[in-house]
Amino acid sequence: MNNSNALLNIGIFGVFVIATLFVVVRASRNTKTAADYLAAGRAFTGPQNGIAIAGDYLSAASFLGIAGAIAVNGYDGFLYSIGFLVAWLVALLLVAELLRNTGKYTMGDVLSFRMRQRPVRAAAATSTMVVSFFYLLAQMAGAGGLVALLLGISDGRGQALVIAVVGALMIAYVLIGGMKGTTWVQIIKAVLLIIGAGVMTLWVLAKFGLNVSGLLGAAVENAPKAGEKLLGPGLQYGKTGTTQLDFLSLALALVLGTAGLPHILMRFYTVPTAKEARRSVVWAIWVIGVFYLFTLILGYGAAALVGPDRINAAPGGVNSAAPLLAEALGGPLLLGLIAAVAFATILAVVAGLTITASASFAHDIYANIIKKGAADDKDAEVKVARRTAVVIGVVSILGGIAANGQNIAFLVALAFAVAASANLPTILYSLFWKKFNTSGALWSIYGGLTVTITLIVLSPAVSGNAKAMFPNADFDLFPLSNPGIVSIPVAFFLGWLGTVLSKEDDKAKYAEMEVRALTGVGAEKAVPH
Repeated sequence: MNNSNALLNIGIFGVFVIATLFVVVRASRNTKTAADYLAAGRAFTGPQNGIAIAGDYLSAASFLGIAGAIAVNGYDGFLYSIGFLVAWLVALLLVAELLRNTGKYTMGDVLSFRMRQRPVRAAAATSTMVVSFFYLLAQMAGAGGLVALLLGISDGRGQALVIAVVGALMIAYVLIGGMKGTTWVQIIKAVLLIIGAGVMTLWVLAKFGLNVSGLLGAAVENAPKAGEKLLGPGLQYGKTGTTQLDFLSLALALVLGTAGLPHILMRFYTVPTAKEARRSVVWAIWVIGVFYLFTLILGYGAAALVGPDRINAAPGGVNSAAPLLAEALGGPLLLGLIAAVAFATILAVVAGLTITASASFAHDIYANIIKKGAADDKDAEVKVARRTAVVIGVVSILGGIAANGQNIAFLVALAFAVAASANLPTILYSLFWKKFNTSGALWSIYGGLTVTITLIVLSPAVSGNAKAMFPNADFDLFPLSNPGIVSIPVAFFLGWLGTVLSKEDDKAKYAEMEVRALTGVGAEKAVPH
């Protein structure tokens, strides 16, 4: 890439950063209390929050990772889009409004409502931070690959510097604007993403006379190694019995993971009423559903106009498919604009993840465990949240450097597996099982975390092959790349086992929680400490 193109790309990205920082600074003027910083003062309308949810949910995995996965693996890559969309419906039907009615700021509010506060809040905060870390790895890896492509940086040190810059911007957004500023960044990002993906989709279809069959035929012709297999299932996951089992594991993690993602669930605390929460869900589903339809055309468009071989050989690998398609369609200018949208995607999601993790630590660990619900001053919780955001930012930068080059859709799937294993069983048991107790919650959270992370570390995703996170190491004792098919049932079992082995039983507290979850009575009041 020549210097003029690189300068153009940097300029477009710089304009976006300056514009969003201006928005964040404006939003921060009204951020005075913990409710303002952690829940945006519950001041957003349903449509605004719905678009922001889409902005939080449609991560770099959705835009860069899935487009690349479809371009290289065809139908099997599109399964990510299907899984992510169906997952949202599961979250809506099972937990979204119930959590909104029973919580205040974090998932820990819900899980500790009818149990012993301190141990359950500690477990919820731990799980929140682990899930957020895995998700942050994916976004940081996407940032490294994207800038490598834009600026022609092929060496690891240059990409590491880029990841550090993205991390620093993320920290700035969270420190300055809190949830309110982050929400506005997510709204701007969602609008830009839909417009950018929509324009590219129409452009690709126009290239083939609005004929989808012609597009698919060109994709097959430009992918001689895959051929017709690009249009059917099995190219990535149908080769052996192990890969087929890996597909089932991936599907289970994707479909169940969203209902346990803390940064998505936390968005429901930014609206004033349950009615607005429902409206936000409707808006989010429309935006998310339309976008995932776009990914199908973008992925096959990249296969047809760029080709899997060039995509795999580019800096950033499969994550480069969408930017390379933009360059093939509209040259350096469109590449720069789409890259800016991709950066907006990354920055918005990492900001959302960071504020979720820092809020969980400040609210659950500091305010309710260390200070036992009586902080020294009203600003203490916000101060702790800001300090925690800096620590999380630094850790995610280091992790992102280690994960650079991995397929980010796959990395996000690992985060979904952790969320589905550690969080979902505890959330569902808390909301729907009368006998569930503190022991069961601790067994399911810590047990789910331990099993999932152990299996991930021992999987081919981390070592044992050229595409692994540590290709020169070899300790892949567990054969599946995604552990969901094992870890999720184990976590549900551990939650049940911990409950039946304990004599603790508070039916009155469950009855109170059930009324609150279903009706919203008392939802605006502080959660009792």
